[in-house]
Amino acid sequence: MGAVERLVRLSGHVEIAFSEQGAADGIPVVFIHGYADSWRSFEGVLEHLPESVHAFALSLPGHGNSSQPASGYGIGEFANDVGRFMDAVGLTAAVFVGGSSGGFVARRLAIEHPTRTLALVFLGSPFSLRDHPGGRQLLEESVSKLEDPVPLDFVREFQESTLAQAVSPAFLDGVVGESAKVPARVWKATLAALLDDAAHEKLGEIRAPSLAIWGDHDATVARADQERLVAAIPGTRLLVYEGAGHSLYWEEPDRVARDIARFIEGLPPVR
Repeated sequence: MGAVERLVRLSGHVEIAFSEQGAADGIPVVFIHGYADSWRSFEGVLEHLPESVHAFALSLPGHGNSSQPASGYGIGEFANDVGRFMDAVGLTAAVFVGGSSGGFVARRLAIEHPTRTLALVFLGSPFSLRDHPGGRQLLEESVSKLEDPVPLDFVREFQESTLAQAVSPAFLDGVVGESAKVPARVWKATLAALLDDAAHEKLGEIRAPSLAIWGDHDATVARADQERLVAAIPGTRLLVYEGAGHSLYWEEPDRVARDIARFIEGLPPVR
């Protein structure tokens, strides 16, 4: 894990851990991680992005080495924190890339702050978790019972369940180590917020160009779910990776980086 981590303090709020790379005049892209992850879950993708992409990957509050406030783990609160992060690093607008549930934060930004949203990329991101039996079961049977420190065997089993293809042991160890930093209360509050999020009812309001990338061996998000997501956001295109799992950007980071870069190249010029 060689990318350099920095910290930035948001106005009157928390410190956010993040990594930045690419040309300063490149297309700004903000990577938003999924449940219980950190910005480091995108390290493989970042390594393969061209210099023309001005990439920022951040750890949401409560995750990685960002601050761990007592509250503020709703999807709307995360979206506001991303907006404050953009203010702190001088970004007026950006392409938002959401990994898994990070797509919930990305789409909330697109709905509530359309002028700050250049485009959206969803990486194995669900349409909704409100009727997802696995998510509710995870909360009730496992996450609700977690105490600090969160057991490493639980964290490893959770992260391994998102894979359909092998990743390097060093990368997986790093992902598990980052997730182990997340306090039990954040695991609980964040999953409860994801299960209750109703922004899927407003996806038709999004006008930003959008791309969804999904692996056909995703054990968390079904094909029908992705088709609902694509149908709900006007003009969204779906790319299917054969053999890939839920965490496809861990399994095939070079391919994901190429497809994101190609999508960005096709966007209208930023004015």
